[in-house]
Amino acid sequence: VQLQASGGGLVQAGGSLRLSCAASGRTFSVYTMGWFRQAPGKEREFVAAINWSSGNTYYAASVKGRFTISRDNAKNTVYLQTNILKPEDTAVYYCAANTRSWSWNNQYNYWGQGTLVTVSS
Repeated sequence: VQLQASGGGLVQAGGSLRLSCAASGRTFSVYTMGWFRQAPGKEREFVAAINWSSGNTYYAASVKGRFTISRDNAKNTVYLQTNILKPEDTAVYYCAANTRSWSWNNQYNYWGQGTLVTVSS
């Protein structure tokens, strides 16, 4: 599975961005798609995930109510709509695919290249 993330950029606090992750290859083997982020000097953290079959979603507490993950199965694309952005949301955002299990927070085995989101105060 190959993943191509896009949509990052510079935005003011309170603004919005929509991130996209296009999947190709053996997409039929995907159980769950997720978004993670890594801020400078910090460890990578889970942001959101979506069950590729059922569409069930999962969110980190820090983004719940502000971010929305969705999918377009026909386009093999996952989106992360980020609203009410805060400076602490600044990070490189990575999309990931889990072809091992239905787990939403680990066992991801395919990763995209990352897209940078910078939120200015």
